[in-house]
Amino acid sequence: MSEVVGTPSSGVLASVVRIGRFTAVMYKPHYVLYGVLWVLALEGTAALVSQPDSAWHPTGSTVVRIVVVAFVLLYLRMVDEQKDLDYDRVHNPDRPLVTGAISATELRAAMAVIAIGALTASLTLSVLSALLIAAVLAYGLALWGIERLSATIRTNILANLALTYPVQLLVTAYVVLSPADTGEVRAIWKTAAVALIFAGAFLHFEFARKTSRAPRTDEHFYSNALGATGSIAFGLLCATIATATDITLVQPWTYTPGVAWIPLALLVLPVWGAVKFVRGGEPDYPVLPAVLFILTLYIALIVQAFALT
Repeated sequence: MSEVVGTPSSGVLASVVRIGRFTAVMYKPHYVLYGVLWVLALEGTAALVSQPDSAWHPTGSTVVRIVVVAFVLLYLRMVDEQKDLDYDRVHNPDRPLVTGAISATELRAAMAVIAIGALTASLTLSVLSALLIAAVLAYGLALWGIERLSATIRTNILANLALTYPVQLLVTAYVVLSPADTGEVRAIWKTAAVALIFAGAFLHFEFARKTSRAPRTDEHFYSNALGATGSIAFGLLCATIATATDITLVQPWTYTPGVAWIPLALLVLPVWGAVKFVRGGEPDYPVLPAVLFILTLYIALIVQAFALT
């Protein structure tokens, strides 16, 4: 009976435990919170600008999309862990794949399970929903392959951003087109334009976390390519585009509640971050104002969608 010890089932259990530990370390609760707010804010805003006379509220389909997006973000984190392995060996030696806390084979098995689950769940919504999420999963894998083949994509941060950011747009397309396909949102030009709000908010955060006045030539920082001033300016431009797009689409002057003006007021956070960086002595750009901007903006958009429809 001693042969039972070390059977394949016990190996599977050990792998599940390692995947769970990887998730706990590399997929913190705030990533899940971001995914939830992203879906609610995006779907709510799309509904508000496309059918302002109809009340919006989350449905069972919304919950499915939240779960799918949360797991797809984990899938993409697993892809990043593998495609960034060489970089992490130098700059992030404590990452689970670098230390051997998990293997590439285990990550790939988990990715396969997530992909099957995400596709199946999306298929319960509509065929288009499943096709859109399949595009996200496939693009994530394609990025991995392209980065392995192209040194320019691996080392040039602006080229890398141009190639990698569209995966965010594909997730946005899923969250907008899926409810349009199921009849919860109208498919008009304003619905598509909502993507600019979320692109601007995300890119502001992205540039904030990779900007420094100190030379970071051995790391992937936007300030290496644009300079600290250029990186700050582009980040502020992105935040401005996000709020300006919301104001243009929602037209808050047509509503009595002042809640519609909150996104404009939130621009004070990116400005605060820029002023703090320029006047302060820290080498790296302060990330907290950018984090607060993206989270409070998404919360404001959710409240706006509830209050104005």
